[in-house]
Amino acid sequence: MTFWDVIQQSWSPMLDGLQVTIQLTLLSIVFGLALGLILALGKVYGWKPVRWLCTAFIEIIRGTPMLVQIFIIYFGLPPYGIRLSPLEAAVIAFSVNSGAYQAEYLRGAIQSIPSGQMQAALSMGMSRWQGVISIIMPQALRRVIPPWTNEFIYLLKYTSLAYIIGTPELMAQARFVASRNYEYFQTYLFAALIYLAIVLVFSELFSWVERKVRIPGFEFHK
Repeated sequence: MTFWDVIQQSWSPMLDGLQVTIQLTLLSIVFGLALGLILALGKVYGWKPVRWLCTAFIEIIRGTPMLVQIFIIYFGLPPYGIRLSPLEAAVIAFSVNSGAYQAEYLRGAIQSIPSGQMQAALSMGMSRWQGVISIIMPQALRRVIPPWTNEFIYLLKYTSLAYIIGTPELMAQARFVASRNYEYFQTYLFAALIYLAIVLVFSELFSWVERKVRIPGFEFHK
């Protein structure tokens, strides 16, 4: 069987898997951003117990393998009455994992803003949180785009781990096709090329976004 034959045979299931992969990535990165923002603000501006809790959560998640986190959520929660579909479990696991990493990216971006800007906001009569929302965060969100782009790309590739719990994403579909045509090398090569194409597309998209939001005279800290 030629490589072109493999492409023709596997195109439809691979496309279905790609749709799940993109859905999983987008949901996880958005929920992860929301969680990361809460953790970053808590770590930078929270009371000492809040900072400790945020730091502990971030270190635990970053210090354990993503695969273990997926297994805990999918296989470990049912005995406690929490049963999730493979897609739901994967979204939660990836969101939590991504949130911990995004929290550190956001924290670094927030702390890179000169402290004098917060002092200026307070001197103008703003509250601390008004200064954070109106002055600090708009600049921090611009600066966090490059590492956030890397996180998105990593997450897109890490979604391949979801096939282990039965999520019908791209890697799961590739495995299914390969088990039927026995062309493992060519089938997985096709899957790899699809991943590469999607990564290149999103990388170019985020580069365009970065250029659009860049403020002349100010460079992002990479």
